[in-house]
This record gives sequence, structure tokens and C-alpha cells, in this order.
Amino acid sequence: MAATVGERLAQTFVELADTMVVGFDLMEFLHTLTERSVEILEVDAAGLLLADSSGSLRLVAASTEQARLAELFQIQNDEGPCVDCYRTGQVVTVSDLRGKQAAARWPWFASAAHHMGIAGVHAIPMRLRDHTIGTLSLFRGVPNGLDPEIARAARALVDVATIGIVQERAVHQQELVAGQLQMALNSRVMIEQAKGILAERLQITPDEAFTTLRRCARDRNHPLTQLAADVIQGTTRITSTN
Repeated sequence: MAATVGERLAQTFVELADTMVVGFDLMEFLHTLTERSVEILEVDAAGLLLADSSGSLRLVAASTEQARLAELFQIQNDEGPCVDCYRTGQVVTVSDLRGKQAAARWPWFASAAHHMGIAGVHAIPMRLRDHTIGTLSLFRGVPNGLDPEIARAARALVDVATIGIVQERAVHQQELVAGQLQMALNSRVMIEQAKGILAERLQITPDEAFTTLRRCARDRNHPLTQLAADVIQGTTRITSTN
């Protein structure tokens, strides 16, 4: 019998909790979160935005290239449901981006989303007390919203993600929070560079390059960010997608 949403959510909590130990890899944690969001919440893609020390949103994780492009478009054009979610600290749900209201509110993003194959967005703020540090964005290829049970599960995942990012010691230490977020943002830049190098070298797509990078990091028991840095520096080589 297939597992219920609650059962899958509980399994994910255990998986994520296992990573929150000494030496835990923050970037791997964030990418696992976006992947499990897609699996549990019955959406097509997920992206994670965090604010840097200046309050500007940055992309730190995405389940697919489609989600990565959608998030980057919103950041670069300062427009979209995920941007509004961060600014207001409130959930922003758009069941159909092709509707008149969405087109009037986000004309650039609504048009771009249509060409990307995105019809619906559910953006959830990542809040630490009264401070919003980022958003988890859920994308769907069909015009439809999330049912209440799925929406509650999404909120629970976001709460776990927030805890994973700031950790218990950072709750009362704003400087540590900013430092952790900046580290994640810097790591993302290295991972994107490594993806590009692998994609060109192996003649594969960016998504396939990222999957290969993660698999090698796991196989070698090596932090994802460090392996990305090694690929950029040329001190390690990944020659196969197998």
C-alpha cells in the first residue's frame, strides 16, 4: 500500500534530521529538501531562495533547470510570486499564471512562466520569528492549487528547512545566521561553475551534470561544495556519468 503524505513527510523529517549533525553539508541538505518537496507535495519542481546579508534574494537550490530559471528570472526582474512572498512574509499562491490577475500583477514573469511550462506557483516564506530569510517555491505545470493537506505538509517542510539553515545555536545570533546564509550563497556559485564545467566536458545537460556531481560526492564521501571547488580547480576529474 502506498505511503500517505503524513508517512512520507515523517520519513523525510528523519532523513533531513540525519544530516543535521557535526559536519553536515548545508548545500546537500537544501538540495535534498527541494527534491523531497517535489516527491511529497505532488508538484513538478521546487526552488529555494535565501536572502544574503544585504537582504537581496539569491538562488541556493532548485530541483530542476526549469525551477532554476524561473527563480533567477524573478530575482533578476524583481517581479514574481516568490519575490512578493519574501517581501510580505506571507504565502503567495497562484493557481493559474495565465489568468488576467496574474498577468496584471506580474506581466513579465507570467509571460516567461508560460514559455517555461509553468502554470501554477505556491511560494512559502521561510521565517525565523518575525524575520523572513527566504522562500521555498513550488511550481506546477498545470493550473491547479495545492489541497489543504499538501499545503500543511509544505509548511512543515519549510519550518524544518529554516531550522536546518540557522540551527539551534543561531536562533539568538543574527551574525551567525548571516554568515551561514552567505556561505550557502557562495557555495551555490561554485556548484554552478562546476556544473558548467562538467556539462561542457561530458556533453550533458546542466541537470545531468548536477546529478553526476552529487552522486560522486556521495560515492566519495566528500562534501558537495568541496568537490565542486576541486572540479573548478582541476584537482579532481569526473569522467563519466555512470
